[in-house]
Amino acid sequence: MPIPANPLPDDIEALKALLSAREAELAARDGVEQQLRDTISTLEQALSIRTLEIEQLKLQIAKLKRMQFGRKSEKLDRQIERLETRLEDLMAEEGVADAAVSDDADAATRQKSVRHPLPQDLPREDCILEPIEHDCPACGGQLKPLGEDVCEQLDIINAAFKVIRTIRRKKACARCDCIVQAPAPSRPIERGIASPGVLARILVAKFADHQPLYRQSVIYARQGVELDRSTMARWVGACSALVEPLVDQLRRYVLAPGKIHADDTPVSVLAPGNGQTKTARLWAYVRDDRNSGSADPPAVWFAYTPNRQGQHPQSHLADFSGVLQADAYAGFNALFADGRVREAACMAHARRKISELHQHRATATTTEALRRIGELYAIEAEIRGKLPAERRRVRQERARPLLDSFEIWLRERLLTLSSQSDTTKAINYFLNQWQALIYYCDDGVAEIDNNLVENALRVVSLGRKNFLFMGADSGGERAAAMYSLIGTAKLCGIEPEAYLRHVLTHIAEHPINRISELLPWNIKVFSAA
Repeated sequence: MPIPANPLPDDIEALKALLSAREAELAARDGVEQQLRDTISTLEQALSIRTLEIEQLKLQIAKLKRMQFGRKSEKLDRQIERLETRLEDLMAEEGVADAAVSDDADAATRQKSVRHPLPQDLPREDCILEPIEHDCPACGGQLKPLGEDVCEQLDIINAAFKVIRTIRRKKACARCDCIVQAPAPSRPIERGIASPGVLARILVAKFADHQPLYRQSVIYARQGVELDRSTMARWVGACSALVEPLVDQLRRYVLAPGKIHADDTPVSVLAPGNGQTKTARLWAYVRDDRNSGSADPPAVWFAYTPNRQGQHPQSHLADFSGVLQADAYAGFNALFADGRVREAACMAHARRKISELHQHRATATTTEALRRIGELYAIEAEIRGKLPAERRRVRQERARPLLDSFEIWLRERLLTLSSQSDTTKAINYFLNQWQALIYYCDDGVAEIDNNLVENALRVVSLGRKNFLFMGADSGGERAAAMYSLIGTAKLCGIEPEAYLRHVLTHIAEHPINRISELLPWNIKVFSAA
């Protein structure tokens, strides 16, 4: 405020009036400042609430996406889409900068891709380019060879159908009119037009590459071959029946006494009569002891059931004895009653409950729990591939003390937390499964988690993104058979289509009492490779 020429009048009343005016101005200024402070506080609270909502939405979306691996409703995709739309709206309103939006950020954080050499077994086609000059362009002298520069470019040859014509010539005897002819070669499907190669391609495309039959029909039509999907469905059914003895032999191998991993995942199946779908289950059982130095080949066997009742895994494992590594599904409990089957739990499953809380809001408890679990996994990384005795010794010396300390720490943390908090629930899951979680320290063959079977089940999860449902229970059984053969071939490092082509070529005439010779690790051509 400008200072007047005569700052203070001599008259007392005028001084009082001036003082009152000054006090009114200060009060008005204080009121404006308070309004600004209130406005700023309100905006900060609104921003904090909006930021918290964004974080909650991100956590919920991430959790729902993880649930897609074992989802229970077809509405889950739509729920994720709605949440993502809401998140985009909030981020747009608040001007939140996402790293994926910024090209500069991408350039700064993107890792340089590694170019791998092209496989040496691929056929090469040389394209030789000679200089157009015959004489030196500088002095006219004679040019002589100096060397060459070679660069390679990857090309692809379109898949092409062909027709195999089998011509069986006949001959007749000139004396007795006897007619002779070579016997007709066997086919995977009697009187069928599909060769083993075509059948293998259809099966792998459907069960390994997740292409429904109607999509395959469109693809083949572009190549000039009309294959109706109902025809291909019959071929899939015929192949499933043909390989049934082989799958049964695979089941006996996987469920032999020892150690196996088990888990299940839901699949939608069309219920007959009402046009609705029901939730069935695909169970996966994995035998893979390579981490403990075993030379036994790995394998996986899938089983289909129309529901998740405990009687199904109990039936599958009725003759099994040894270690069953699984989650805390109550349907397995009856198997552990008589001690014939010993329970080993999954540390990754228990860790996931802490990790989800940590992603939502990191606390000292979740941070410390994840650190302690990380130390256990670091020990496992060091002994992977060692013999069981060595693994057990290291676990007893290094992992067991960490686990004992972890248990004491978990029980102490329970005393400081609300009984209704999510952290308490996660800790109680650890403690309720504690003996099964630490079993691996006493058994050098057992694993710290159940990730082997969860990896095997991913093929089903990926397929669900492309298949709305299976047509019937028989479709689930066919899928289980093909997932078993394809999954085992992958575990053994064998290309699934080549393996199925070999099996379908020979299985029709193969002796049933020697069917194990067609298991992936017993076929010489693949074993040698």
